[in-house]
Amino acid sequence: MSRTPLLKWLFYLNLLIIAFLVGYKLYLNISNPEFSSVHVEQLSELQQRIDNPDEYQFAVVGNINNSVGVFENRIIPTLNQSGVDFLVSAGNAISSGGEDKYRALYGSLSHLDIPFLLTFGEQEYEDFGSFRFYEHFGPYFYNFSLGQSQFIFLDSTGKTPWRWQIEWLKGLLSDTRQGPVFLFINHPLKKIEHDLLFDREDHYLPDSPFRDALLTLIEQHNVTAVFSANLPVFSRQLDDDTLFITTGGAGGLVLNDDTSFYHYVKVTVNGDQVQTELEPLEIGQHPAWRTLESLWFFIYSLFYVGYINFIILVSLFMVVGIKLHQKVFVGRDYYPNFDLDPTPWENQPLKVAMFTNNYLPFIGGVPLSIERLRRGLQTLKDSVLIVAPRYKEQDPEEQQVLRVPSLFAMGVRGEFRLANIFLRRIRRRVKDYRPDIIHLHHPIWMGSLGLWIAHRLHIPAVYTYHTRLEHYAHFVPLPGALFRNLISHALIKHFANRCSGVIVPTNSAEDYLRMIGVKTSIFVQPTGIDYERFQNLDPARLEERRTHFALRGKRVLISVSRLSTEKNIDFLLDAMAELKARQVSPFHLLIIGDGHERHRLQQRIEQEGLNDCVTLVGSVPPDEMPLYYRLGDLFVFASKSETQGMVILEAMAAQLPVVAVRSSGIDDVIIEGENGYKTPENLDVWCRQVATILEDEQHRKTLAEQAQQFAQHHSTDAFAQNVHRIYSWLLAAHHQEGESNQW
Repeated sequence: MSRTPLLKWLFYLNLLIIAFLVGYKLYLNISNPEFSSVHVEQLSELQQRIDNPDEYQFAVVGNINNSVGVFENRIIPTLNQSGVDFLVSAGNAISSGGEDKYRALYGSLSHLDIPFLLTFGEQEYEDFGSFRFYEHFGPYFYNFSLGQSQFIFLDSTGKTPWRWQIEWLKGLLSDTRQGPVFLFINHPLKKIEHDLLFDREDHYLPDSPFRDALLTLIEQHNVTAVFSANLPVFSRQLDDDTLFITTGGAGGLVLNDDTSFYHYVKVTVNGDQVQTELEPLEIGQHPAWRTLESLWFFIYSLFYVGYINFIILVSLFMVVGIKLHQKVFVGRDYYPNFDLDPTPWENQPLKVAMFTNNYLPFIGGVPLSIERLRRGLQTLKDSVLIVAPRYKEQDPEEQQVLRVPSLFAMGVRGEFRLANIFLRRIRRRVKDYRPDIIHLHHPIWMGSLGLWIAHRLHIPAVYTYHTRLEHYAHFVPLPGALFRNLISHALIKHFANRCSGVIVPTNSAEDYLRMIGVKTSIFVQPTGIDYERFQNLDPARLEERRTHFALRGKRVLISVSRLSTEKNIDFLLDAMAELKARQVSPFHLLIIGDGHERHRLQQRIEQEGLNDCVTLVGSVPPDEMPLYYRLGDLFVFASKSETQGMVILEAMAAQLPVVAVRSSGIDDVIIEGENGYKTPENLDVWCRQVATILEDEQHRKTLAEQAQQFAQHHSTDAFAQNVHRIYSWLLAAHHQEGESNQW
């Protein structure tokens, strides 16, 4: 087996390991028995366990940090055999305050044969851990008595106001007991005498008034010992009659030197006599390995739940490493493979399954483009199955269209339909059809289903980038800026990169896809138009339509667009008001199309007195569109959401020059000064260009003739032949990839 397939399976194996272990961690969080008020249970067990409350032994540890390698596997077995009666953590028993860390700690402590108590420390406090500490163990500061001895636990994190603790502590220390007093506080009160590699001021109790008040009380009441953690060292200092012990060797980072090493402190109490003993723990038998072992245990003890987090870390590193290897060391050829031979597929009929979110009788650019491609492919003897939503007005006689019932419909007339892609009969019908290739016309919903089926059938999938999704944010129940600026681009990139190839209508659309990170093969192929339909029309019907709309003696502007927010119709109305105010040649704008904005736009036309120069025609059957185009002298367009603007080519085929707002879909179709003009979204500039054409008949005729010549090169037959070649190339590439078995 070559190295690339081996890396591929190693990559997936590590992803599987990560998914399994993360799932296991989640399982632990929800399946482990709940535990709360643990300190109450432990104190009860402690007092029952000790026969003579004035003679006992206990151990103090610090910086456990959930360490499996040291604390659970080394220190706990030692403590279970040491004879001590209970254990006290001086703080930092976990590496952070996450729920899994608290559950991990509880799991480790359950291996103890003796009771245990915890000091609330810096690590217990992090990541909202204070809430979990209170729920699972108890208050942040507390005390208990054992015979004549007092044990006092303080909160040094700032979670509890220090003045409150000082007043509480004064009451405890004024007790007339004669036994020893042990104070536990996570942050050391006194500066360590040794030079430390990682010594910082914030390792010590940061609140100086709190520290000064504590030291005063300790001196006044002869506190026997103060135990702290938060530093990876052992330090023993005697101030007057009080021992200040810092112990940080129960896990986490140690340096394995004379100061920083693994250990715990053993405390023996006999009446009012107290003896403390350092109990070092040797790790590593050979001196040559001491430094390496220190680094190993440091990394190892940062992560916990058995070996789970450590394995997750290693697997993540391997996943990243494999991806980097693919990026850096594996050669990539981004040019087309010129050695492919698509001839076997070019010379035979193909079976194509198309998936679309809308189709006829819904009138729009995508359905019309699909219909023209279908007719062109069938002329080439290709077979086409279209999977599309069901509509009330659909042709009952249509062949090779799988209509899918909708989950719900949107729009004024329910034109936007969310088809029920979960029906098994869709998959069965497509599978029985046995397509050679699947053609996707939308990157969501029906497109996603088609892509999934293509992968299941092991056939190529090609996606036509029809629509600039970022201009449809108003249809999406998400914050507009979030969808426009992030989600829409990420969605298209992800979908396109999962396809075998992408068809775009213009070079600017290809530039956009490359810019957002699409790496799959891209083919620039403008959508075809039925050029001949626009050439021979009945003069009598033209005259009837002119009379109907009262167009005699006027220059006629035509615009074809869905009446929707992204089509920028308001700009056209602003422009008509401006042209009317400038008193240019008499004109009338016919806006052909329908949509959810129609009522609002009609109200605006009436309120601004534009009825005499603007008419919302509504929907027109596709077969009658050539007639309406021929009514015009000029085609105007303001939409910026197009990837090509197929209606512009249709207008040119009907001998209409074009004035449009410049956008990515317009830029490659309009040749400035030859078949029209493209302007910025600037009302003054746009109106100036329209007025120039309306008032200069000779210039308008020249533009019209050149527009018609340009459109003649975009026939439906040429369009279908070119798409068939794209299918053949993708099938050849897919066949070669299957033979080479490369990633």
